[in-house]
Amino acid sequence: MPKPKSKRRPPRAETGSSQERTVLIEADHLDAYSIALFCARHGISERFYFKLKAAGRGPAEMQLGNRVLISREAAARWRAEREVGSAGR
Repeated sequence: MPKPKSKRRPPRAETGSSQERTVLIEADHLDAYSIALFCARHGISERFYFKLKAAGRGPAEMQLGNRVLISREAAARWRAEREVGSAGR
């Protein structure tokens, strides 16, 4: 009896699940990000985010009830500061 051919799955996308990609796309319309979403959008881990924050190199945060959010403008300022800091290297 011949062996049935196995169905090959296409390789997984490196960017994560389709749900993660959808969240990142929809986040373009947000004016503020949670820490988890900020980290996902900037390609850093939450652990590294808190290391940056402890060193005084994290983005400006705002408190909204029990939530900590990072505005789109604060994220842009943080990226610009990182670019300036990297230019001298």
